[in-house]
Amino acid sequence: MTNWNKTITYTILIICGISMIVPFLWMATTALKSQKEINKGNVGFIPYEEYTAYTRDGVEKRIKVVVAGADSSVVNIFNDAGKIVSAYRKVPNELISEKKKLVFHFENFTEAFNKVPFARYFLNTIIVSTLVVFGVIVTGSLAAYAFARMQFKGREFLFYLFISMMMVPQPVYLIPSYILMHHLGWLDTYNALIIPWIANIFTIFLLRQQFKTIPQELFDAAAIDGCSRFGILWKIVLPLSKSVIVTSAIFGFIGSWNSFMWPLVMIDSPQLRVLQVGLSYFSQEASAQTTLLMAASTFSILPLLILFVIAQKQIIASFASTGLKG
Repeated sequence: MTNWNKTITYTILIICGISMIVPFLWMATTALKSQKEINKGNVGFIPYEEYTAYTRDGVEKRIKVVVAGADSSVVNIFNDAGKIVSAYRKVPNELISEKKKLVFHFENFTEAFNKVPFARYFLNTIIVSTLVVFGVIVTGSLAAYAFARMQFKGREFLFYLFISMMMVPQPVYLIPSYILMHHLGWLDTYNALIIPWIANIFTIFLLRQQFKTIPQELFDAAAIDGCSRFGILWKIVLPLSKSVIVTSAIFGFIGSWNSFMWPLVMIDSPQLRVLQVGLSYFSQEASAQTTLLMAASTFSILPLLILFVIAQKQIIASFASTGLKG
């Protein structure tokens, strides 16, 4: 690749990266603003406050101009708590100025968190996501091992049939799934949130690609030593696939954490709401409070960002070694 091609490639990647980061930065900075500034049209990235100040003898006081005059104005003077300490006071215009001050309203996060039971939503989401990830790794490992290393009639057909299911959008099977959950008696229970999702086609595909890269000699040696199929999977295959397993777990956790449509349809009880559904209800209640809505959105996705930053090396390593191979 020539230098010119590298420049074009990196420029495109930087632009794409910025386009992904900017919305999150705007959301986080908006969460630190006051609603008053949002209503005034301060929609930029810097959380500042505009105010009118009256400065005399080096002492600055916030004011509101009641009647503006040519040489002097009638103002109300406020204290730090926002209460009027001097009403309808006449002051010279040369002592009045418009100012901006950088102010971070971290209390928005506390207020948003306490406005609805987000603690319960977080707990439900963590329980569901953790159990789903555990199930996905177990079922994915077993299925991937069968598709990668075991010979049976219809293996390729079944595998590609599974892969084709990834192209089916969720709304297509949502109503049949609801009917099935109703007949099983799982509606409005943890079962509906967990059990249908403990198998993941993409995880099976990713692990299958990894298992196919392991040399056959290792399997033959283990079989000669008397190792069973489960023993080979547990002692050889899984230890050699740690990065891919971590990646599959992270993707499964993110998918479960961000799940919205399924729990919205299957769950009615407020005590069983997961985070994304709770955030949706919160957005309806706080639709006029942009800062609180942005604060809730920020702390809802912050755990996923932290998780990705911690595990990004494993994700890159797994795709570099297996994800791009046939």
